[in-house]
Amino acid sequence: MIHPDIQAMLVRERSATLMAAAAAYRRGRQARSAAMTVSRAAASRAAANRTAPNQAAPNRTTERARVVLRDGSAVLIRPVRGADAPLLADGFARLSERSRRLRFLGRKRTLTEADLRFFTDVDHRDHEALGALDHVRGGGVGIARYVRDRENPAAAEIAVTIVDDWQGRGLGTELLARLAERAREEGIRRFTAVVTDGNPAASGLLRSSGASLVHRGSGIAEYEIDLDGTSSRAG
Repeated sequence: MIHPDIQAMLVRERSATLMAAAAAYRRGRQARSAAMTVSRAAASRAAANRTAPNQAAPNRTTERARVVLRDGSAVLIRPVRGADAPLLADGFARLSERSRRLRFLGRKRTLTEADLRFFTDVDHRDHEALGALDHVRGGGVGIARYVRDRENPAAAEIAVTIVDDWQGRGLGTELLARLAERAREEGIRRFTAVVTDGNPAASGLLRSSGASLVHRGSGIAEYEIDLDGTSSRAG
């Protein structure tokens, strides 16, 4: 069960209809309307308490790798930093309306300041995000993140976003593979993801990464990836 403090930030991305549909089948998850009432101050306190004193996560913001994709284009992949809000906003602006709708499970015109803080203020332990930069021009072209399940620390929910003109090059596969490596290092053994039925690219990416379909209904599908190499299946 995702903790309400984290869920409150995530549900801003979803339309009211799809939020209700997702809540209907997620066992044991609290009503999203209740999660949305959690104050930003409470969310900040929870984030501060996720890492106990003297147990701070290692500084991973300097890690980076140059990767050549299958079409020969190159990206620089590195952990997201707090100063990356402008890069994230620029990448969002380059998404088509359709890509935004598929990514956020509903209409999303802008990223608020609260969105940008949540997406960039990551602890690289319970919340990890890897960004890809165009190696030639420097702009952000993709991002993959996980958020650990507070009630089940071995599980995390994931999301992958690639700007339109970089889709189909294998960047999503590369980001997801590297995100899985980071998750294993932090003791996470299972990824979950929710996508709309109208997003075959995301479904294909998940299946090619070993995901199993565990639930389908109300226009959405939920997948699981067993990071230890085995996964359950459901029709």
